[in-house]
Amino acid sequence: MASAALVLFSAGQDSATCLAWALDRFDRVETIGFAYGQRHAVELTQRPALRHAIAAANPLWGDRLGGDLVVDLGGYGALAESALTADRAIEIAESGLPTTFVPARNLVFLTVAAAHAYRRGIDVLVGGMCETDYSGYPDCRRETLDAQERALALGLDRPVSIVTPLMHLTKAQTWALAQELGGRALVDVIIEQSHTCYEGDRSLRHDWGYGCGSCPACVLRAQGFHAWQASD
Repeated sequence: MASAALVLFSAGQDSATCLAWALDRFDRVETIGFAYGQRHAVELTQRPALRHAIAAANPLWGDRLGGDLVVDLGGYGALAESALTADRAIEIAESGLPTTFVPARNLVFLTVAAAHAYRRGIDVLVGGMCETDYSGYPDCRRETLDAQERALALGLDRPVSIVTPLMHLTKAQTWALAQELGGRALVDVIIEQSHTCYEGDRSLRHDWGYGCGSCPACVLRAQGFHAWQASD
């Protein structure tokens, strides 16, 4: 039986790299995204162009890329209000977590993705979660995902794997992985077509891509890009 994977694809740098990683390893790769009321909803409009550009970067990838689905989770986004879903300042909250933390977001995404994968005959979920360069989100930790993997397998009564290729990589190493997977062509696709900025700003073009340049997501992406360039 041909191998298959479902990639949680937001159109950010990390999920774009994960999509290329999956296309390099699985016979069939599908994608899923989520509209949860995010302020940076421009990422949703970037998804088709980014998917197409990644598929075009390698003929084999184009043959392997399958269907895509965007799931409306607006009700959840309103319930789990944060600086990513409401007009709030991006800062550190009393909990010690940044206000961009959307409670249980990855757990919700993975549960919905697993339900879709179940119907599609797919038992591998691929996500860009990372506990190296991140903002302290507890649902990005491998320990959390191991527990989620076990719960999904029990709930669906069949094996489920949550694969996180970037879990122990820095942002600089993520840029390096993109180059390793698809050369400069893939790096250029990620620069031009992916979106990471929390403010949803695509009016400013930097050497690392589009964004406001000052939100935590932009700062992390820029620092990683420049560190990768310096070491390359």
